Amino acid sequence: MRITYSVPRHKRKKRLFRLSKGYYSDKGHRLRMAIQQVKKSLTTAYEHRKDKKGDLRQLWITRINAAAREEGLSYSQFMNGLKKAAISINRKMLSEIAIRDPRSFTQIAELAKAALKKTS
Repeated sequence: MRITYSVPRHKRKKRLFRLSKGYYSDKGHRLRMAIQQVKKSLTTAYEHRKDKKGDLRQLWITRINAAAREEGLSYSQFMNGLKKAAISINRKMLSEIAIRDPRSFTQIAELAKAALKKTS
């Protein structure tokens, strides 16, 4: 007697249907459609994880720009001033400082302004 539904096959199908749970229409219930949709979903999930990093960087830059403009500097002037003042803080931390501790950000901005005036 030929066994068509072996334990490994059940395990494989179970894993696949767990991944396709909640999909629209038959994509979560029919094997072939589930396989196709899960494959596509995993591909876009990978791509979007990469995109997310760029999106977050863009958000940090926007926040820094807003805080720097309150201090009378544009984003590019502010970052140039930091570089000339030899202050190396990454954008994520700068945006957190701008949100949570505006006084510290003001001090950092003053250092950047001073460094820009020295080189001008």
